[in-house]
Amino acid sequence: MKIGIVKEIKPSEYRVAATPAAVTEFVRKGHEVIIEHDAGIGSSFTDEMYKAAGAMIENEAEKVWKCVDMIYKVKEILPQEYKYLREGLIIFTYIHSNAHLDMTMKLLSSKIIGIAYEDVVDEDGKFPLLSPMSELAGKGGFLAALHYAQSTNKGKGILFNRVSGVDTPVVTIIGGCGNSGMGAAEIASNLGNKVIILDVNKEVMDDLKSKLPANVEFLYSNRDNLLKCLKETDVLMNCILWNKARKDHLVYKEDLRLMKKGSMIIDVACDDNGAIETCHSTTHEDPIYYEEGIMHYCVDNIPSAFSRTASIGLSNATLPYA
Repeated sequence: MKIGIVKEIKPSEYRVAATPAAVTEFVRKGHEVIIEHDAGIGSSFTDEMYKAAGAMIENEAEKVWKCVDMIYKVKEILPQEYKYLREGLIIFTYIHSNAHLDMTMKLLSSKIIGIAYEDVVDEDGKFPLLSPMSELAGKGGFLAALHYAQSTNKGKGILFNRVSGVDTPVVTIIGGCGNSGMGAAEIASNLGNKVIILDVNKEVMDDLKSKLPANVEFLYSNRDNLLKCLKETDVLMNCILWNKARKDHLVYKEDLRLMKKGSMIIDVACDDNGAIETCHSTTHEDPIYYEEGIMHYCVDNIPSAFSRTASIGLSNATLPYA
C-alpha cells in the first residue's frame, strides 16, 4: 500500500501523524510512504530523518494526495483539501464528524473510506486512539490555567500551588474521571491544589480515589453540587463531550454570575454552546475571551502546543491500526 503523510494546514497545528520510527515499521512491512516536504518540521522531525527511515519526500501536497492509497493525518479535512477527495481513498485521522457537518457531507458524497481515530473501540470498549491526546489536552489545559492566571497575562494573579499562609486554590473538573480529566487532576493535585472531580460513575470514582492524592475530592455530578463548586472554584475545567443535538447545558450563562471575580473556565472538550453555554472554540493565536467577567480558554487543539510529545504518542497509538 502507498501511504501518504501531508502537512497539517489547520492554524497552529504542529503535529504529524507518523514519526520516522513509524515510517520504518511501514517500510519493513513492505509499504511505500510518501511524505510532503516539511510535514514533520513542527514536531522537530526533518525530511532527512524521514528519508533515512525509508520515506520518499514530495514537495507538493496535491501530488501526495493523488498518488497514495491512504492519507494518514492528524486533524479533520479542511475545505482547501476537499478537491483531493476521491472514491476509495482511505483517510485515517481525527474526523470529528459531529462537529463539522459540511465536511462530513463532503466525505460521504466523495465516497472516501473514512476511519476516525476517535471512534475506534478496543475489546474493552475503550478508545485507544483518543486517550493519548485526551490526556495531553487535560494536562495542557491545566498548564494554560497556570499561564493565564498570572497577572502579567491579565489573570487574577493566582499561583495554582499550595503555598504556606495563602488560601489553597480550588480546581473543579467536570467529567474528571475520563482521560482528559485525569490528566488535569494529576498535575493539579500534585501541585497541592484542592481538586474537585464531578462525575456520575461511582465505580470509576472509587477506583481513581485510590490512585490520586488525598487533596482530590470526588462529588456526584448533579445540579446542587455543580452550583456549590461554581461559587468556590478558581478554575473550572470541562472535560465532557456534548451531543450536538442537545439544547441544554450543564453551566448556563447566568450561572457564571455565581463564580468569583477573576476565576477561569478551561473548556478541554471545546464544544460550541455545549456543556458550558458560553464556550466556543478558540485558537492558539487568540485563545481567550471573557463572558460575564469570567476568562474562557477554549482552544480546540491543545496538544499541538506540545507537538513532539503529542506526535510520538499519537503515532505509537495509531500505528498498529494503520
